[in-house]
Amino acid sequence: QPFNPGIFLIHAVSNIICSIVFGDRFDYDDKKFLTLIDLLEENNRLQGSIQPQLYNFFPTLMDYLPGPHQKLIKNIEKVDQFTFDIVAEHQKTLDPTCPRDFIDAFLNKMEKEKGNSHSEFTTETLSRTTLDLFLAGTGTTSITLRHGLLILLKYPEIV
Repeated sequence: QPFNPGIFLIHAVSNIICSIVFGDRFDYDDKKFLTLIDLLEENNRLQGSIQPQLYNFFPTLMDYLPGPHQKLIKNIEKVDQFTFDIVAEHQKTLDPTCPRDFIDAFLNKMEKEKGNSHSEFTTETLSRTTLDLFLAGTGTTSITLRHGLLILLKYPEIV
């Protein structure tokens, strides 16, 4: 039977990145994890329309106009909240002598840079960097694997 392996690749890649960045992986049927993946997939679809592109040039005007960019903004806020919750949990359970993941390492560096007023190690930077690692890694890696699989299917003699 033919099937689309895309969703399996996204889940696998996302979980690997989650284990590095968040220090934990999710079950493939975890509701929070599936919601996060759905939000990311929906954002990828919404970014193709003209309104989100216009939002980059005219954000104040576009705030008042309806369109898919409004849904995109709401989705981004939900993903931000997901990341913020994980960072807050890490701050509560941090053991500076035993970092579990990227977030703990960043929090340790934040503590070392506490007296430096020019430091870029802030909670906001941590949230943005964590989100960037997750988003960039999930999208590009899963698409690369999907295309690699297609090439192998088209040219089986390569294997």
